[in-house]
Amino acid sequence: PLWKLILISLPQLGVQALWCFICAKSAPYMRHLGVGHALATLNNAAGPTLGLFAGPIVGVASDSCTSKYGRRRPVILAGLVSIWIAGMLFSLAEHMLSGPAAVALAAPMYCVLDVTINVLQTPHRALVADLASEEQQLPMQVVFVVFIATGNFIGFSSLRIYDVPVEHMRELMLGFCALNALCVGVQLLVAQEVPLAGAPRQSLYAPVVAVARALRGSPRLLYHLATVQCLVWVGNTAWNIYGGQWFTASVFQGDQNAPEGSEEKIAYGEGNAAFAHGGQARSVLQLLSALAIITLLLRRWLRPRLVYAPCIFIGGIASLLAAFAVGHSGAFAMVCMTLSVMPETGSFAIPFGLVATLNKRAEEEGKQVSTALQMALLNCCVTVGQQICTTILAAIEGSLSLEAALPCVFILAAVAQTIAGGGALFLDDAPPAEAAPAETGKEAGDALEKASTAIEAGV
Repeated sequence: PLWKLILISLPQLGVQALWCFICAKSAPYMRHLGVGHALATLNNAAGPTLGLFAGPIVGVASDSCTSKYGRRRPVILAGLVSIWIAGMLFSLAEHMLSGPAAVALAAPMYCVLDVTINVLQTPHRALVADLASEEQQLPMQVVFVVFIATGNFIGFSSLRIYDVPVEHMRELMLGFCALNALCVGVQLLVAQEVPLAGAPRQSLYAPVVAVARALRGSPRLLYHLATVQCLVWVGNTAWNIYGGQWFTASVFQGDQNAPEGSEEKIAYGEGNAAFAHGGQARSVLQLLSALAIITLLLRRWLRPRLVYAPCIFIGGIASLLAAFAVGHSGAFAMVCMTLSVMPETGSFAIPFGLVATLNKRAEEEGKQVSTALQMALLNCCVTVGQQICTTILAAIEGSLSLEAALPCVFILAAVAQTIAGGGALFLDDAPPAEAAPAETGKEAGDALEKASTAIEAGV
């Protein structure tokens, strides 16, 4: 039943809320522990680096898992345990240790937490896809869109509880861990997986070999999409991870380490509140724009590339305005942040739909396809974009103050997303009916219908 599938997809809300919160406050928390600006930023690169390899490998291992509890649930349960251990040790570092020792504990725990969040995206979606019928695939993708937007809204709303959230990391992290435990608990109670039977026992390096084979045999469109996805997420990272610091340090000129009651401390609280308000508006626009994209693809009014490219260009314009026009206007900054969600919304839908369409075409031709693995590899481009943005910002912070360095990252975001938007305009999104003119009559109609279903599932 649909209501069961909705409950099974509930953990996506918890993971998204945690991701939204921890991305915004990871670097400020490291600064709170005494790390310099550049090193606090550079610490954000470790998780995406490991996630680049861990995501596909865990995905392949999950596909071949023969546990009596199913293929997905053991991975999800292990991820929940990892969130609790890494999350609580990260937030308790300043209470358990002091000085460099606290930093030495918090830094690797954040890396583990970041990798876990990245890895858990796949089994949550895969479990729903395994259990849903063909008719339920599209409604469930809409449910995922709603849960992602709601999770982001919860994450941003949590930043309004305290003026300086990093001073209350323990309480906030405990709340997010409890939320994820509740969501996964509901999922495990409702989901009824059938164990995978008859699968051959694989060696430890089998997932690595599978990933290499999938890369070698992937079509040109996948590499085109991967390049666009990487550039898009250079820009998205500027907002998701460093937007909060931009609000507090550059727009409002606050300082989280300033004495209590000082103008800088008060300004920091005001900047944090403005960032939270902007994030809430961003979450609402994310939901509305995602539903609009789904409608456009269902109605077939526009080709996917003609939907994706404008979304990316809107984000590029928002980043350009943030770099050169916002100044110290909190209201203008909130408008730019709200609009910056458009490339992210498009990147969660259209690239994966195009891969599904391409593989559907290959499947009809009798070729072997690796849809799930290719989607996991495409998702890894998110981490590459994060690495590029983080590394460049850390280098800039080595020679400029935080207040001066953060606008520079929005220049980088604008350039990257402008190039990505241009690249998206040239994507090969022709439906199977056009790509194979030999098909006529009912065969062509069936192929187009299957392609549309694949795009809907990708959304």
